[in-house]
Amino acid sequence: MDLRIATLFIFSLLISTNRAFDPCASQSDGSDISVFPTYGKCSPFEPPKADSWVNTVMKMASKDPERVKYLASLGSQKKVVSAPIASGQQLFNLANYVVRVQLGTPGQTMFMVLDTSNDAAWVPCAGCTGCSNTAFSTNTSSTYGSLDCSVPQCSQVRGLSCPETGSVPCLFNQSYGGDSSFTATLVQDSLGLGADVVPNYHFGCISSVSGGSIPPQGLLGLGRGPLSLLSQSGSLYSGVFSYCLPSFKSYYFSGSLKLGPASQPKNIRTTPLLRNPHRSSLYYLNLTGISIGRVLVPIAPEHLAFDPITGAGTIIDSGTVVTRFVEPIYTAIRDEFRKQVKGPFSTLGVFDTCFAATSEAVAPRVTFHFTGLDLVLPMENSLIHSSSGNLACLSMAAAPNNVNSVLNVIANLQQQNLRVMFDVANSRLGIARELCN
Repeated sequence: MDLRIATLFIFSLLISTNRAFDPCASQSDGSDISVFPTYGKCSPFEPPKADSWVNTVMKMASKDPERVKYLASLGSQKKVVSAPIASGQQLFNLANYVVRVQLGTPGQTMFMVLDTSNDAAWVPCAGCTGCSNTAFSTNTSSTYGSLDCSVPQCSQVRGLSCPETGSVPCLFNQSYGGDSSFTATLVQDSLGLGADVVPNYHFGCISSVSGGSIPPQGLLGLGRGPLSLLSQSGSLYSGVFSYCLPSFKSYYFSGSLKLGPASQPKNIRTTPLLRNPHRSSLYYLNLTGISIGRVLVPIAPEHLAFDPITGAGTIIDSGTVVTRFVEPIYTAIRDEFRKQVKGPFSTLGVFDTCFAATSEAVAPRVTFHFTGLDLVLPMENSLIHSSSGNLACLSMAAAPNNVNSVLNVIANLQQQNLRVMFDVANSRLGIARELCN
């Protein structure tokens, strides 16, 4: 074979091989969509200045208290009259995962944050004040349509500001993440997810932003309220989705979002989903206990009990970084963990139980006991290491101590490399081990 032809053949083979293994390429299967860490290679967002992925996680986890307070306020009957507004610095501080979607016709690419604790989707639109440079252009989409206050969907939006009479745009204001807010108008357009298209998808078209926690290219609500993706897609996905979140360490890799029942694991252990009628979008679970090694941690039942009136109980959330327990539960977990691990102990960022990594071999497994399901956390989901590698820390923390501190949150650090299935139609949640990276 001619040397030049052989060289071209090998070069073409390398290109095709690289494309075949490109973690950032869109999946061809419409029910399987890539999920990227916010600061991964496939995401357009630049990470905060940090010298390691651990420091980046620390910075992201520092926003957890505001997130948990925000979730606790959603789960309570008490109406939030006002929310703190930050100075307007537009640094993306929330640790989340993003998916690539196509919005409008022709499709405009947006990297939207997955949020299981919110219903409505929203994106920054052209001309938005305080938004990032990437915005959805309504003028170039042939399927775009505005909605006024007379449509039924308008009454389903939180923060609605419609007059009692008259036909005006469906305008609403919302807080998000505990320190930010935005103003938007409810509109509709086509939403492309892989090979699937959801026509006439209702979402918020953001016109102004204040604070630093609003996802710069929008949010895709995966809650179970009337404006969520599950509700609006109807029979297309039959109220079922799952995700596998890659580790924050997996800079070059992606996880996946599977939509619809056909692509879900056949053998998966499940636990019932509980419903809070005062905040139906939150995914409550019946956490019955926690074990450290072989020891069932002594926890008063009232700290685990689900109470729809106060919002108390345990939820699973894609937007919180570190699992948070109310103070009595976390203290009991921490104390039992320390009994079984050789000290001394120190603190690192939000983590207060750090020890020499040389003692990691004796670190016990952490097990979450749910109704019908025991989740034994992989060691990489219960421990996090310092950037130097000489410290290992229990990667959980206490919930912020405020008036609404009644909510336990199973966060995304503890969900990594697990297939988590939300079967809303049958009110159940499934969890199975899977290498997402």
